[in-house]
Amino acid sequence: QAHLVESGGGLVQPGGSLRLSCAAAKTLSGIYTMGWYRQAPGNQRELVATITGGGIINYADSVKGRFTISRNKAQNTVYLQMNSLKPEDTAVYYCKAVVAGHRDVWGQGTQVTVSS
Repeated sequence: QAHLVESGGGLVQPGGSLRLSCAAAKTLSGIYTMGWYRQAPGNQRELVATITGGGIINYADSVKGRFTISRNKAQNTVYLQMNSLKPEDTAVYYCKAVVAGHRDVWGQGTQVTVSS
């Protein structure tokens, strides 16, 4: 059973928007921080945005002002609203949760392609 399930990826034209969702299984407890990372072909996985249990948010410089991360703690779900998308945003987007014991749990990833 997958602990984190992402959805919302797809193909969008430059300037368009997408909203990613990541739902944590009810069996995954003690979640501290949730966040989004991405990996483009030939590149290392990089941070996009994170949000702590207390609501502290961190964005990569490349997405500031365009992406918004939010979290529903009651439903153990994190969202990434992506606006003004650029071709360089094309990547597989992964959800990550940091849980008790400082253990990282990753989702399976969802493809985002920005192309005309």
